[in-house]
Amino acid sequence: MTRRFIAIVFVITISTFTSNAQDFSRLNQFLDSLETHDKFMGNVILRKNGETVYSRSLGYKDFDASIKLDKETRFRVGSISKMFTTSLIFKAVEEGKLHLDRKLSDFFPEIKNADKITMSMLLQHRSGIHNFTNDSLYQSYFTSPQTRQRMVQIIADAGSDFEPGSKGEYSNSNFVLLTFILEEIYNDSYLNLVKERITEPLQLKNTYVGKAPLKQEAKSYTFENGWKEEKITDMSIPVGAGAIVSTTEDLGKFIEGLFSGKIISKESLAMMQEIREGYGRGMFQFPYYERKAYGHNGGIDGFSSMLGYFPEEKLTICYLSNGTNYNNNSLILAVLDTYFGKGIELPSFQTADLKTEDLDKYLGVYSSEQIPLKITFVKDDTSLIAKPAGQPDTVLEARGSHVFEFVQAGATMIFDPEKGEMTLKQGGSSILFKREGN
Repeated sequence: MTRRFIAIVFVITISTFTSNAQDFSRLNQFLDSLETHDKFMGNVILRKNGETVYSRSLGYKDFDASIKLDKETRFRVGSISKMFTTSLIFKAVEEGKLHLDRKLSDFFPEIKNADKITMSMLLQHRSGIHNFTNDSLYQSYFTSPQTRQRMVQIIADAGSDFEPGSKGEYSNSNFVLLTFILEEIYNDSYLNLVKERITEPLQLKNTYVGKAPLKQEAKSYTFENGWKEEKITDMSIPVGAGAIVSTTEDLGKFIEGLFSGKIISKESLAMMQEIREGYGRGMFQFPYYERKAYGHNGGIDGFSSMLGYFPEEKLTICYLSNGTNYNNNSLILAVLDTYFGKGIELPSFQTADLKTEDLDKYLGVYSSEQIPLKITFVKDDTSLIAKPAGQPDTVLEARGSHVFEFVQAGATMIFDPEKGEMTLKQGGSSILFKREGN
């Protein structure tokens, strides 16, 4: 399980609408099924014109103490924090304290290529600065407090992955540095800047820069034969890249305030929305049919999150999860399909009952001519485990004759033992793997 604070762009492309009827009974059944089968814990909200039209809480804030989640529960929101940091950067630009073309070398000349990297490149992930959370070293210190000096040194030591401006590639390092730049130009802490310039003006009473977890905050979990509590990232590490704590309602008010001009100007917002190679400035674009939402998503520890806003419809969707054993993109689709009057299918979590010897026919190393990836399949009693090269081990769920799923990634693996083949289906793609030495 990765504990990095990350962002994954959801691409939502499916068929056409029907009516605009808003009957949420089917969605409630969908979410009931997720909760019953330990697939999702968290809060979900839909807001239209600044008013909540649907919300649900599923699962536990504290699983071991049997304390249920409610709408007031606060979650670590991960990379949604980058929207707060970007808003502060644009406020600094509007106040004349910063320019988007200002060079990083004015603040951190020790960073490789700092004289070529602009504030705009940092915001749009075009700096080339290596993402420090991708390194194995990160696992050795992520639970311990780190100073600003140490974080800058870690980022500087990691170097550069590509020439600044030549392409876009996600890096949390960009927003850690932007946090420190904000603190320097304002001579104030990031915590105070968020409070004074965003949360207090918008009256976001449950949103703040996290420190040690408070009793109002959810604990986070991964599912390994039951919900297991995750280790906690020290918030001195992600700062403006992932340290915000909030609720679904507060995040709805935040993004609505952002798009209505209550935080930055319309001109600044338009620059946030400029998408280049998948990246805006502190913002992503989420397509849904012909419609487009703007926002961010992310994950930290066992938390995952998504916040999106459809400007034309003035519609906000947000989920904050403290435990997921499911492909959350399917959850987003179920919520939006319901709102826009499209029928949804209830998920099926029936599993095949296999004996340990039944798994022997699937074991081995599989490779593909279509992609440069090898997957080794091993077993642990009655569980089949996929070990993709360079990725975490994954326990698969048996779905039927020769069919296994990795639900969180939306991946299905179909074996043909007689041919020694496995077909991986994910995101509309179908990739054939063959067992080596077969």
